[in-house]
Amino acid sequence: MEASGKILLDADALARTLSRIAHEIIEGNPELDRVALVGIQTRGVPLAHRLARLIGERAGETPELGAVDITFYRDDVRVRGGEGPLHAQPLVRETQLDFPLDGRTVVLVDDVLYTGRTIRAAIEALFDYGRPARVQLAVLADRGHRELPLRPDYVGKNLPTSRAERVNVHVAELDGVDEITITENAEVPA
Repeated sequence: MEASGKILLDADALARTLSRIAHEIIEGNPELDRVALVGIQTRGVPLAHRLARLIGERAGETPELGAVDITFYRDDVRVRGGEGPLHAQPLVRETQLDFPLDGRTVVLVDDVLYTGRTIRAAIEALFDYGRPARVQLAVLADRGHRELPLRPDYVGKNLPTSRAERVNVHVAELDGVDEITITENAEVPA
């Protein structure tokens, strides 16, 4: 495998995948005026923006948009009494929810679904801001290996992987290119 990884989805395939997810969200939510897309920082945010634009183009109604940062909701972030953390900690980003969540259908948007821990943290973060009527999940890639009983409502691509592999999503807004690649993981979790 190349150092940059094997390309699983190029820009055109990624665009088609997002278009299909947008159609599925429209079909699954007859009351689009009650739907909000909330991207999970970092790559879920531009994906949510793209999905909102696609939904608006197709349905004539653009859902509310938000972003959620899950840093302080993660179960692997630990701060010890007065000392530094044991491991490198993730960068804290902004949560933006400029609309009421109560009574809405919130579609959480993320790039890769793996163990489910990110989604658990995102749901917990959402409920600190309000009580949606329901929460759905849209992911670009589902690679399996779930540790929690979570299932996405909308999946771009199922990617059966081993734990020794890493799925890399690149979006033009952040990385200058749209693609999904797979590489060998330098460090395999125990």
